[in-house]
Amino acid sequence: GPSVLQVCSGVGVPQPGHRQVLIRVHACGVNPVETYIRAGWYPRKPTLPYTPGTDVAGVVESVGEGVTAVKAGDRVFTTATVSGGYAEYAVADHDCVYRLPDALDFAQGSAIGVPYFTAYRALVQKAHIKPGESVLVHGASGGVGVAACQLSRALGLSVLGTAGTPEGLKLVLSNGAHQAFNHREEDYTHKIMEQTSGRGVDVIVEMLSNVNLCKDLQMLALGGRVVIVGCRGSIEINPRDIMTKESSIIGTVLPFATPEERKECAAYLFAGMEAGWLRPVVGSRYPLDQAAQAHHDIIESPGAAGKMVLTM
Repeated sequence: GPSVLQVCSGVGVPQPGHRQVLIRVHACGVNPVETYIRAGWYPRKPTLPYTPGTDVAGVVESVGEGVTAVKAGDRVFTTATVSGGYAEYAVADHDCVYRLPDALDFAQGSAIGVPYFTAYRALVQKAHIKPGESVLVHGASGGVGVAACQLSRALGLSVLGTAGTPEGLKLVLSNGAHQAFNHREEDYTHKIMEQTSGRGVDVIVEMLSNVNLCKDLQMLALGGRVVIVGCRGSIEINPRDIMTKESSIIGTVLPFATPEERKECAAYLFAGMEAGWLRPVVGSRYPLDQAAQAHHDIIESPGAAGKMVLTM
């Protein structure tokens, strides 16, 4: 449970090794996957003691040998860390560290890494979506969901999103979705099908596949694709739903991205920052010593509203 997360004092500041960067952390994003790792639901079981956290934003303290892209004093964000981001200092490999534009604050910087890189990987590198197609972002008011909506709109897609609260629905509509639906309503799938004139959607980005996958398969258009971003358990599906649509179920895990895929993703997202459509939405903020509460709330809250962030 979340109570195993304890702030430890007297921990030495880690030092950057070859091609590594030491960052003074100002904010760190909280992702559902970190709760899965903590609870032992994730395939990767880290060695204890373990510090969670990948989405760090802060200032470079020092760099190891071989690092040239950033220097001490630079504002940066990360897509992964070596030592863990729920801390005052974190070490990251140089190819996971990116300059943070001055237009974004540190909390926003900590909402870029996993959400936006995952959204791009799901939509472009896995679903191979094309302008003019339709996408349903299931759970669109969370960190990855908001990123997927903004990215989908920029890619020229017809964007549908779901959320579980009135506030979440407003957030979805203000971040790129053309239509928003409450996934707590029993008939929401019928409303989505009506919106597509019975055709269904081309791609679904799924954050909670253990609950929604069966319904997702029935909402796909011919040749449609479901990209699974999140899962908290098992679900029974009917393979005939896949056969009759010649559809596909695709899994995605960001750490499996190759260096070339990460470089491609970063280039597109930095273009989005320059153009102004990439606008991270920060939701609840917690001080570092309330990380356990953040882990509880990200799973138990009635509806997400942007990226949850720890502040230092």
